[in-house]
Amino acid sequence: MPRQQQPAVQLDGGQIGYLQLDPNQHSGGVGEYLLHRVKPYLPPWLVTAGTGILSVPATIAWTGSAAGAVGLTLASLGLTSATWWAGKNTSPQRRLHSAITVAAGTSWFTAASLAGPLAGPLPGLYFIGGAALAGSWNVRQLLRVNADGTPASADGGLLEKVGLAKTMVTGAKVQPNKAEFDLQLPGGELTPDDVSKALPRLAGALKVAKNAVRVVPDSEDSSRATLTVVPHDLLKAGVPYPGPSHPGGSIADPVHVGIYEDGADMAMFFPGDPEAGRNAMHLLGMGMTGAGKSEGGLTALTEVSTRRDVIVWASDPAKAEQTLGPLLPALDWAALTVDDTKAMITALRAVIPARTSWLARYGYKQWEPACAETQADGSPGMPYLLAWFEEAAKTIRETDDDVFTGIAQEARSAGVSLVVSLQRASGSQMSTDTRASLGSSWVFGLRDDRDAAFALPDEALDAGAAPQAWRDKKPGYSYLVANGIPETFWATPGRAYLTPVEAMSWAVVTFAGIRSGCDPVTAKAAADAVGPAFTQRTRYPLPAAPDDDDTVYEQETGPVDYDYDLTADGDDDADGWIDPEAELPPVERVVQIAPPEIPPRTKVGKSEAQRIMVDLLDEFEAAGLTEVGPADFMEHCDRFNRSRSWVSGQVSDMVANGRLAETGDAGRYRIVPLQHAAA
Repeated sequence: MPRQQQPAVQLDGGQIGYLQLDPNQHSGGVGEYLLHRVKPYLPPWLVTAGTGILSVPATIAWTGSAAGAVGLTLASLGLTSATWWAGKNTSPQRRLHSAITVAAGTSWFTAASLAGPLAGPLPGLYFIGGAALAGSWNVRQLLRVNADGTPASADGGLLEKVGLAKTMVTGAKVQPNKAEFDLQLPGGELTPDDVSKALPRLAGALKVAKNAVRVVPDSEDSSRATLTVVPHDLLKAGVPYPGPSHPGGSIADPVHVGIYEDGADMAMFFPGDPEAGRNAMHLLGMGMTGAGKSEGGLTALTEVSTRRDVIVWASDPAKAEQTLGPLLPALDWAALTVDDTKAMITALRAVIPARTSWLARYGYKQWEPACAETQADGSPGMPYLLAWFEEAAKTIRETDDDVFTGIAQEARSAGVSLVVSLQRASGSQMSTDTRASLGSSWVFGLRDDRDAAFALPDEALDAGAAPQAWRDKKPGYSYLVANGIPETFWATPGRAYLTPVEAMSWAVVTFAGIRSGCDPVTAKAAADAVGPAFTQRTRYPLPAAPDDDDTVYEQETGPVDYDYDLTADGDDDADGWIDPEAELPPVERVVQIAPPEIPPRTKVGKSEAQRIMVDLLDEFEAAGLTEVGPADFMEHCDRFNRSRSWVSGQVSDMVANGRLAETGDAGRYRIVPLQHAAA
């Protein structure tokens, strides 16, 4: 099958390329080869021949017919005009060439139909003019390809300019703020690695940020890849923590920590899942000072604190209560000094074999939610154990750079996940064995590409991941490379939720009743290993709940007249004392206090909810507001009944569509007048 040309795909900076199907490889003889080469140029000649053949029956039907003459003339003019109109979106040369060809062909056919194809100069015009017109279209076709048979775009070829000559775009998927292009690379000449090297030049040509252009190789064909371009940064405003994703659920459920640039949830999985082919996760958290690493960790721990079957041992000998403070009451063990952290590491090494033996005794190959339930013999269950080491560089300096290696290599089978968070996981800070054993990484802004290589795999870096582009200028921006995360998301930027202290305290208090305590097996192993360091560990009290007196409840039921005497003898008691043994007077009147009438909340459809959002924005503008934010829309949530995260996504779409514009204040957007947005 010959190459089939399709329209070029446009994207800001110019053409990405032509859509082109691969030619079949012919292995026949000379005749088959020549036929294959000639076939693309046959259509103009076939049309010319068909016109001549059709003129014979047309002559029989319309010779000497006045009505036929009028009809053929009008048809000729109409077809020529339609050709000129249809070519308005093409180049001027192609439009003119097409109109002249149709005008000449229909004029000859009209004359041949009325006078006969052999009358006067008609035969000469047919053979000379027809051949000239068919040949002119063959010349245009030849000029559309270069000597190698590959397309040449109108602007010289964007991919060719950046060093990807002969690369073809075979498919495209365009979303409001994201475009994906399927690339077919010339076999034996270019690979996805070459595309990765060209990404900085491609980003410059498209006038977007360096990490806004990414490539993902095809897992089954090394000559194919998918190029992703994200023109606008929709994560800039940030997204507040929307609340627990699985309140009271299992730690086996995904832990939501943020959103990706396309609005998808950024989630991580701690326990393994044999059915999904996923191992338990050990995580390396990395980010320079000010990149939002600790805040991202607090968001993850806030989510974990709302689960029923997990205990957390956390350490931060550098910042102590400064970072973990709001979450301390939710932690089973908080090690805030170097000595306590050393004891925690010793205890972890001891509990791993104890927990593994318990799992084997009850027939579990790895931890699963059923482990946390009471077992068949009445034994208490064993919750999952998350060991989180914040600012681990200090711990490593005070102990050994290989201190976490053994734990990372053995803990997965014991229902334990290890998280090691530090600013730079270089060889002087952490051994390569430890980095290799951790496996997963959550990487925030870094100082340079050398730091990125310590935490991100080559696949993510080659695909365009560049945390060094953020440094500390975009706190919370991150890449998540972890078990259960598709490889296509490894190089996709996300941003951790903005979680205020109030949200952490609320989660700590609200879910205190469902959180697990340390199981007997883990507690005994830890106590045997470190003694009082575990048994006398500091347990932090829950923050005080607000007093009921501080909250005022207003009722519109009016005063209630209790028409009976509470004293035993009907007389006023001077001391105001009431005999608790006295018989109560009979009930003479019953006051019914009706509950407030709350209209039922019905969830409207997605398109209707989006229309309501647009109407609300119009109402805000009509009311004279110049700036709005998700909070303004949430005040009317009873009209569309959607979550805060959904509203934030719609606001981001309004920014992308030009109806809103970002301001210097987080969460606030300037309303762009409708006529300007449409322009």
